[in-house]
Amino acid sequence: MSSGNEWEQYFNGHAPCYMKNVFTANTSEEVEFIVEELRPAEGSSVLDVGCGTGRHAIELARRGFRVTGIDISEGMLEQARIAAAEAGVELELVRADASRELPKGHFDVALCLCEGAFGLLGRSDNPVDHDLSILENINGALNPGAPLMLTASNAMALIRRFSDEDVREGRFDPDTLVEEYEIEYDTPDGKSSMRVRERGFVPSELALLMDAAGFEVEHIWGGTAGKWGRRKVELDEIEIMVVARKVVDVA
Repeated sequence: MSSGNEWEQYFNGHAPCYMKNVFTANTSEEVEFIVEELRPAEGSSVLDVGCGTGRHAIELARRGFRVTGIDISEGMLEQARIAAAEAGVELELVRADASRELPKGHFDVALCLCEGAFGLLGRSDNPVDHDLSILENINGALNPGAPLMLTASNAMALIRRFSDEDVREGRFDPDTLVEEYEIEYDTPDGKSSMRVRERGFVPSELALLMDAAGFEVEHIWGGTAGKWGRRKVELDEIEIMVVARKVVDVA
């Protein structure tokens, strides 16, 4: 696993303060939506890619699902271990870069939520290869016909927000839909900041990437945290949700 990903450094520093973010407040409602939409059988195995502090994983484990959480940040995984122990549930937690590898297995469900790994680029990552690799690795870890729920940054909102001056100054690349910016975040010792790269997506490209990785798209909806629903993507919202299913090989 690469140790040069700026996002790993960011999440390691921010991990103890992560659950103070307002977008973490709707975990139980989000898990209810996941269960209602994906309808996993009782005791199903769930792969949570970019699990972070384990907020979805823990709630799913409370409901009897067997959850494996993957994250690039050891700091986030440590917070997940603490939270799981406090909740009295068991999780399998693995440190890994999802664009390089995922645990081998036959999972019944996969989640990749709140930009967990997807679209978060290291300095040298190729904007297409990085995220296609994540989808291919998820596909390889799933049983045939298993569902995936993913949320990704909404490039339509980025395009409407940025200007030609931003393009000239290198803050936004219209060719790759990548923004580069200084992110400020809380740590136990106070504020910190660093420069990061993040990619946005339009619905049609998400559908193409899913198809290339061996998934069939069932729905593309608005996916902004706290505002999940079976509805059209709004142009200015933060995230897009994709519900897809691993294609069953009929050969």
